[in-house]
Amino acid sequence: MTATPPWSRPGTSSPSCASASTPDRRRALARLLAVVALAGPPALGADGDFLDALAIPPDDGAPPVVRVLPATLRPTLEGLRQAPRPPAEIWAARQWVSAMSPRLARYVPQAERRQRLLARIHQEARIAGLAPELVLAVIQVESAFRAEAVSSAGAVGLMQIMPFWIRELGLPADDLKDPWRNLRYGCTILAHYLAVEGGDLTRALARYNGSLGKTWYPERVMRALSRRWQPPVAPAERATAGR
Repeated sequence: MTATPPWSRPGTSSPSCASASTPDRRRALARLLAVVALAGPPALGADGDFLDALAIPPDDGAPPVVRVLPATLRPTLEGLRQAPRPPAEIWAARQWVSAMSPRLARYVPQAERRQRLLARIHQEARIAGLAPELVLAVIQVESAFRAEAVSSAGAVGLMQIMPFWIRELGLPADDLKDPWRNLRYGCTILAHYLAVEGGDLTRALARYNGSLGKTWYPERVMRALSRRWQPPVAPAERATAGR
């Protein structure tokens, strides 16, 4: 593992996701997390595609947990599962993983692991309505892609989730060092703060870090985004921009 960049110090970071919500917001966020946790990856076409990798269980080989869907959630969840994925979206996601893989090699040298992690980040970001490049930047600043990272404040995993979120969201069996579960928490919480702040990314990132009113953490994330994770520009877009 290479050295952590100077703007990323996961061992001494402030409590991530530290701001507790009001009771109503906690309930709303708990429902959101429950929905995305139950929904799982979207259904794939009969031919399958690169996102088949998302259905692979963790490296320990344990089978995925099958949850019983509450009747009130079933119509929405089944609708999510049956929603077709346009070919253009599948192609764009495949291109994104290919473009980001060399950038992630500094932190994750194993090619197969990079592919699996990037595919999962893309999936979780899409479910939460976030830009996957933003999620990559947050992970770089929070943990330098170390799933086992624990800060001095007790924040855990890739996206440095504070353990109190397990209690607030009502999922006591969750292991925050499980990278897939950590991504689900982090993306959901960040999307929640973006909604709370009306799309203001600076304030949402500060809330995520527990430093609302200060800008040093959003600045670190945006610096990481611009230096390493800026999305690639398609040839057609480059040609248009050059006119």
